[in-house]
Amino acid sequence: MPDNAPLLEVEGLAMHFPIMAGVFRRQVGTVRAVDGIDFNIREGETLGLVGESGCGKSTVARTILRLYEPTAGSVRFRGEDIARLDGEPLRRLRRRMQMVFQDPQASLNPRMTVGSIVGEPLLEHGIGEGQELVLRVEALLESVGLEPGFANRYPHEFSGGQRQRIGVARALALEPDLIICDEPIAALDVSIQAQVVNLLEELQQRLGLTYLFISHDLGMVRHIADRVAVMYLGKIVELAPSDTLYHEPLHPYTRALMSAAPVHDPELEARRERIILRGDVPSPADPPSGCPFHTRCPMAVPQCATRAPEWRELRPDHRVACHLAE
Repeated sequence: MPDNAPLLEVEGLAMHFPIMAGVFRRQVGTVRAVDGIDFNIREGETLGLVGESGCGKSTVARTILRLYEPTAGSVRFRGEDIARLDGEPLRRLRRRMQMVFQDPQASLNPRMTVGSIVGEPLLEHGIGEGQELVLRVEALLESVGLEPGFANRYPHEFSGGQRQRIGVARALALEPDLIICDEPIAALDVSIQAQVVNLLEELQQRLGLTYLFISHDLGMVRHIADRVAVMYLGKIVELAPSDTLYHEPLHPYTRALMSAAPVHDPELEARRERIILRGDVPSPADPPSGCPFHTRCPMAVPQCATRAPEWRELRPDHRVACHLAE
């Protein structure tokens, strides 16, 4: 793969779920959870993925990892299309991509010790056994700031922040290139969130990791992400470098999101204009025609309801899907 090629390339990715009803469970509709998106992640960077709850962020994560079979599109990891792999080739590739889940309590088996949880990926892939496995697990726990002696304890004996560190240690076990963090701080106390994010940044610098960081916390994404993609109703509507997106958003939905995010400067907070969106988010089972945002957009014109906007690069490394952006 050329040095300048992205680590992960996603093109036209769609994930539609059937709606079944009736005695004979016939399909009566489709939920368009992810509806044709394009983006890439460069090696060593953090791409933030933000949007309202239910916009399809977590579905993107699970589809990239083939936890869901994509309805359409391609996902290329170092040039290899994950969507076309099966069996042993897919198993080998999965070692290089791991996930940190949103709820650390639900994602850890309460019947397994921490040592067994962190060591399970190593056993599954035949990496280390006996004393070698014990030493590897202890080193992984130390790498995320936990005592090696914690290996014999169970998940319920730890705080939320410590459980998420265990989840990070498990994700690191197979020395992956890409880690997908699916709202890894959403279930944690505010005082603990910064500790987990700082740990992720430190591990990235030390191990050369690449992250897809999914969150609805715009402030935290601004802190950790190099570039940010904004999702709405199964589509990415804007993608730009973090500083550019926060200082000069081009899509009306991005502007509304930014106006709702808290600002620490009281003077700036008093001066800025809050954009209130009308109506509710449409159902992904019945998305609007044309631009998916036109039903709530304060700038919408007639063509927004009839023609889907082109996903275009308006400025260097700044893409947007909006008829009116310029």
